[in-house]
Amino acid sequence: MAPLDDAKPVATPEEEGTAAPAAGRFLKAIYVYEVPVRVWHWVNALAITVLSVTGYLIANPLPSQPGEASANFLMGYIRFVHFAAAYIFAIGFIGRLYWALVGNHHAKQLFRFPFWDRHWWGELFLEARWYLFLERKPKLYVGHNPLAQFSMFWAIAVGSVFMIVTGFALYSEGAGQGSWQDKLFGWVIPLFGQSMDVHTWHHLGMWAILLFVIVHVYAAVREDIMSRQSIISTMISGVRTFKDAEAPADEEHERPAKRGVRVG
Repeated sequence: MAPLDDAKPVATPEEEGTAAPAAGRFLKAIYVYEVPVRVWHWVNALAITVLSVTGYLIANPLPSQPGEASANFLMGYIRFVHFAAAYIFAIGFIGRLYWALVGNHHAKQLFRFPFWDRHWWGELFLEARWYLFLERKPKLYVGHNPLAQFSMFWAIAVGSVFMIVTGFALYSEGAGQGSWQDKLFGWVIPLFGQSMDVHTWHHLGMWAILLFVIVHVYAAVREDIMSRQSIISTMISGVRTFKDAEAPADEEHERPAKRGVRVG
């Protein structure tokens, strides 16, 4: 079976302008996300959670601690957890880049941005209308729908690079001149102006990613309930299931054949 395009909805007989063959085959499930992609997704989600909580506390330290100052190392532990989660986040992102090169075509979608594809932009705005409750029915997608692909490219692919670069630039100040962090990322601080400017942009980047996470979780739950394919379970099992494959149409003006997912 030939792979189905991520950026386009799953074609149906009516949309292709052909009648469904009497012996046509219909798919109810397709294996989409390989194990490394799923493991990275959940590890990355945990790393972002830890980084956000500890990063907020680093930017807004606790006002006081009981006892002598020499007997407390709470902020030191918070910083250590933040740095450990940052290494997991960065190494995981490098691993995800590698898997985009060697994995299946669905693994590449996170890093693809088809800017010149007019059809893709049309589907993106159609999905936006669906999320705004202006469309009665969504289309079927094997991979990410165009709106999800757009959001994840900027928030996760580009956003992760920004947070890693600015984060290690700040870390290089503690690691000292001549450290590998300083050699690779020390140029970032003078580029932004000063250390506090990098802190500010790094902090704003955290809030931008958190805003994406909130919308992402809402959209995943909403789509699991309202769309025509599985979302959350797909990132656990790797299999995309279609709720209405081989089912009759749910709208009077549609032919029953449009409800299936036809393959070659």
